[in-house]
Amino acid sequence: MPDPTEKHRLIHTPPARALVAPSILAADFADLGADCRDVMNAGADLLHVDIMDGHFVPNLSMGPAVCAAVRRACPGVFLDVHLMVSEPDAYVDPFVDAGADLISFHVEVREGMACRDLIKRIRERGVKTGVVVNPPTPAERVMPYVDLVDLVLVMSVNPGFGGQAFIPEVLEKARMIKPALRADQRLEIDGGVSPGNAERVREAGFDVLVAGSAVFGLPAGDRAGAIAEIRGPAGVASPGP
Repeated sequence: MPDPTEKHRLIHTPPARALVAPSILAADFADLGADCRDVMNAGADLLHVDIMDGHFVPNLSMGPAVCAAVRRACPGVFLDVHLMVSEPDAYVDPFVDAGADLISFHVEVREGMACRDLIKRIRERGVKTGVVVNPPTPAERVMPYVDLVDLVLVMSVNPGFGGQAFIPEVLEKARMIKPALRADQRLEIDGGVSPGNAERVREAGFDVLVAGSAVFGLPAGDRAGAIAEIRGPAGVASPGP
């Protein structure tokens, strides 16, 4: 398990290697704390928490109480909360209070001053922040906010359900986004990432790789190997386009 004093350095540390963020959406909710601890002990770097409201995406996932339970079970782990919701402003305080370390939201629901104000509000609560772009949405939509956030998340499936097939065309978005990022910012990808496509993902420039069923869907004894394959060679930074 990570050292709690080190977790907030994860996102801002210049990426000498990719980070692996298993999505708890694919975990065993009947034994969630133990399952989360297991993937962290198997070498994961942080946990990704997908929040769905049944409006922005056609599914419901979990609320702040589940996030708080994961925080209690994994006190030293960086929790990357991804709001797939129509009204992200309403979710900031509950998830900060539940233990989120980073909150990201979709550019499809907040743009212009509304986006900038929400980024500022999240920062004022003392947590990191990110903006997210869906597969059909052009990368240009996130560019006005890149300098304001800690992380940009590119969806590689249409959000709403786990276990979907990876959409390779989204890798092209890194060509625009990656050169605009500072050394203390990260480019994350979420959806269908697996050992089979992770090398291509890293080569495109992504340095935080969210993986759900590719990690949690495996027997406990096989998870460390999958995480190592997704991360790739130690000491090798994502070169980008």
